[in-house]
Amino acid sequence: MAAALVAALVALVAAGGTRAQCPTASSLRTANGTRLCALLYADDSPYYDQCCGGDTLVVAPGSDVPYMPRGWSDRVSSLVVGTRCDLTVWSRAGKKGKSRRFGAGAVPRLQEVRRGIFGNWNDAISGYYCKCS
Repeated sequence: MAAALVAALVALVAAGGTRAQCPTASSLRTANGTRLCALLYADDSPYYDQCCGGDTLVVAPGSDVPYMPRGWSDRVSSLVVGTRCDLTVWSRAGKKGKSRRFGAGAVPRLQEVRRGIFGNWNDAISGYYCKCS
């Protein structure tokens, strides 16, 4: 399965060419057609057609990750959730702190998504759960 996820990631990056652009929710599939729940991206941009770039974390359906993988805690700046999927994120490790649910679609700039009175979700995700129906 890991090889299939890597192949899907390579296909998504190749399809985007040199410009990073968020994929559509319906395009989140591996090379063999297996559905992905979400893609989390380390980079965003002031220009929407250049968002969803940099390092990518592939999220499989049913992923329950209370602690982000090494190097990913508080690093996510853009995300795309697959069709008929929900991604719930937490601002603190161990599924603590503030939480937010994202439905299908792209969020190119998490800095535009409010988290409390003064904060936003840019570089604030420390755990997640992703489910698809």
